[in-house]
Amino acid sequence: MPRPRLVLFSDLDGTLLDHDSYDWSPAKPALARLAASEIPVVLNSSKTAGEIRAVRQQLGNTAPFIVENGAAVIIPANYFEPGPEQVRSFGASRDEVLALLGQCRAEGFRFRSFSDMSPAELARHTRLSESEAVLAKDRVGTEPLLWQGDGDSLVRFRQKLGEHNCRLAQGGRFLHAMGTFDKADGVRFLLGKYRQHHPVERVIAVALGDSPNDQHMLEAADIAVIVRGVQSGSVSLPSQSRAIKSIKTGPAGWNECVLNLLIEYGY
Repeated sequence: MPRPRLVLFSDLDGTLLDHDSYDWSPAKPALARLAASEIPVVLNSSKTAGEIRAVRQQLGNTAPFIVENGAAVIIPANYFEPGPEQVRSFGASRDEVLALLGQCRAEGFRFRSFSDMSPAELARHTRLSESEAVLAKDRVGTEPLLWQGDGDSLVRFRQKLGEHNCRLAQGGRFLHAMGTFDKADGVRFLLGKYRQHHPVERVIAVALGDSPNDQHMLEAADIAVIVRGVQSGSVSLPSQSRAIKSIKTGPAGWNECVLNLLIEYGY
């Protein structure tokens, strides 16, 4: 039986990138093997398009990518078919989310979001440079925020967002106010594209994540890899797919699991 075609969908912060330093160098061996085997690595993150483009450049990554927790999928020019770059958006726009957050603030909910912060302030909260913070503020479908209220008001805040077809997702450092889409929407969309593009091959989706924000992405994949990290203990092992937990943390754990899978599938 011919070996299947693998497609990797990976979170960034805390998974492929170190949670504190954003370093990805421990994953270099696996990334090199993936590139040599022409296995795409689809970055799927809460980061913006500008931020992910910068990471893709560092990695030499040419695959499609999923931005802002599934707000949009970006397919590079001439990737699946000849033509310009394509953008597929899901759910509420950022303007709609900001309008709802404005209503919430008027009702007394206390938080500070990216739109409230200067690049310098955001840099202090994230360890990004100010130029990187500018990219982080340029958003299309989500608004990260720091909660400043108590637990009871947070419950009411979630309910308020839900009443307006929005939700609150827990990221590595911030809560993310957004529409009802999630990281799995982009995975399913792109997986359909890959399977259309390779109709006679068995395409296996591998998803790698480290936080509850990655749960639905992990559940949408054939193989779920939970990378050990700050929040990985809160991630449930998907029951309908094969699930793996890394021993090492962050990019070292990513590298460990990916290399093992490549060996298993004959790459």
